Amino acid sequence: MDPYLRRRLAAVTTAHVADACVRAAVRVRFGPAGTRPVVPGTRLAGPVFPVRHAGSAHVLLEAFDAAAPGDVLVVDNGGRLDEACVGDLMAAEARDAGLAGIVIWGLHRDTAEVRAIGLPLFSLGAIPCRSTRTATRPPDALAAATIGDWTVTREDVVLADDDGVLFVPSARLAEVVVAAEEVRAAERRQADRILTGHPLRDRVRFGAHLALRAD
Repeated sequence: MDPYLRRRLAAVTTAHVADACVRAAVRVRFGPAGTRPVVPGTRLAGPVFPVRHAGSAHVLLEAFDAAAPGDVLVVDNGGRLDEACVGDLMAAEARDAGLAGIVIWGLHRDTAEVRAIGLPLFSLGAIPCRSTRTATRPPDALAAATIGDWTVTREDVVLADDDGVLFVPSARLAEVVVAAEEVRAAERRQADRILTGHPLRDRVRFGAHLALRAD
């Protein structure tokens, strides 16, 4: 990803980008509600590197070798809530490989150690139990990942913050970033006016609307 575009993307929120996607007629693709950072306040943006987890850490190690610095590992563990598919060792490997962070459709473990490692990590939560499954590795294990209702590939970019996770097609990213910056600027103007004694209710003549509705 272009470094200048990455910096601009990092300066807008997932809420700005969600509104921008609507403006630009880009489908709003988001991770399941409850996907949150291990460290509150963490923000993450970068190209998707997808992984389908099948019980073994081998596929993650392979991904670290194949991913480019700055990529975000997006791990599909089917939303399972009975096992953790990433812990401190995988987080440390990801940081060593130069990845920007990890997003998991599933759970993590070793929370204290992951926080100390400092790599941004988003998941549905934590559980102490690691995976003991031995499943057949899917043929597209490093080509696509399903996160909730959506399937993402290396043609996507992921943005994550305290509100959750969003995916944007790389081909539409530049125009979505421009629209997100416009949304951010408009919302800041509105917020400033509210804080200086000009309520939004007055400016949209909400009282008159209520009176007409009553009539």
